[in-house]
Amino acid sequence: MMNNQYENLQIEITDGIAVVTISREKALNALNTQTMLELGRFFGDEGRNIGGLKGVVLTGAGEKAFVAGADITEFSGLDAAQGAAFAQRGQDIFFLIERFPRPVVAAVNGFALGGGCELAMACHLRVAGEKARFGQPEVNLGLIPGYGGTQRLIQYIGKTKATELLMTADMIGAEEAHRLGLVNYVVPACEEVAKAKELVEKIATKAPVAISKIIECVNAYFEPDTDGFAKEVETFGHCCDTDDFREGAAAFVEKRKANFQGR
Repeated sequence: MMNNQYENLQIEITDGIAVVTISREKALNALNTQTMLELGRFFGDEGRNIGGLKGVVLTGAGEKAFVAGADITEFSGLDAAQGAAFAQRGQDIFFLIERFPRPVVAAVNGFALGGGCELAMACHLRVAGEKARFGQPEVNLGLIPGYGGTQRLIQYIGKTKATELLMTADMIGAEEAHRLGLVNYVVPACEEVAKAKELVEKIATKAPVAISKIIECVNAYFEPDTDGFAKEVETFGHCCDTDDFREGAAAFVEKRKANFQGR
């Protein structure tokens, strides 16, 4: 168990897996400023310094919501400049999650709406409970998504369907989200975290340096000023000069299981 010094996050580390729970159940785990700052603190700093970390499972408290959205009361009176700064802060924090060097799996246990859908999409993988619901309903408020939703939803499900969901504010269920490619797995309710941990454990059997470089290269595909192919060449070369590669190659030749050390 990690010494929890967060107000709205509960963090428990067991066998190298950090389960980060957004704990504002009465508010359906809405993303207020304090929660966003704590997510930034964990994924930008403290989570990166946890020794032996295999990965992170991100979920919401209770059975109703993963995250039902942002806390509307905090931005209802913003002007244009303040609103832009508000959205930029949210995007910066979600980029910390997307660029985290260990796998981050969202365990979506209920509503993932607005900022909650955007948060789930910032994770590397998504496991949805059968009762999960996804949507970007911002147009109902006269807004658009501000934490990356207009961009990542297109990346995951394509322009045509993403545009429809963004314009209509329709919610989709777990099975449709899976069919569209938004989530990796659909599981029975209350089994989301267990499946997410299973994925982290499977990835943890692979070379840690290579996994971190996979994250970098996949992200590079979507970064407008980055040549993804050049990034792949660079990171392939980096992996060739690691102890993990030498161990993996030796284990393959010797027909044994590799013992990766993350170096």
